[in-house]
Amino acid sequence: MNLRKRTKGSVEVHTSALNDIMFFLMLFFLLASAVVNPTVVKLLLPQSSSGQQSTAKKAVTVTIDENLKYTVDKKPVTIEELEPTLAAYQKVAPDMTILLYVSRNVTYQDGFVVNDIANKLKLKLVVAVEPKK
Repeated sequence: MNLRKRTKGSVEVHTSALNDIMFFLMLFFLLASAVVNPTVVKLLLPQSSSGQQSTAKKAVTVTIDENLKYTVDKKPVTIEELEPTLAAYQKVAPDMTILLYVSRNVTYQDGFVVNDIANKLKLKLVVAVEPKK
């Protein structure tokens, strides 16, 4: 009768390679999320106490920077081209919303030009703000 204990092999999972893969995936998603930001032009937005952002399903982004340069969905346009460009977007999506990003240094009059165009075309307009700190 053989009463010696038999040594069983132990099962090990080596996870050192998985750490590298997870690091590269995290790095990839971190860089990808920075690119997805809808505002390419860095603006200092006005602040609001509510600070809520509207997320519309069909939205067109209009930005006005300090030099009064207008962009519609990252494409530069002049003030004369703004209304026909928004009208072309409206033909594709009649119930779209305009997300207006205006720099702090721009006067109200320059911002209300886009508001007037939105009223003419009967579109919704949302002004982007930063939450107060």
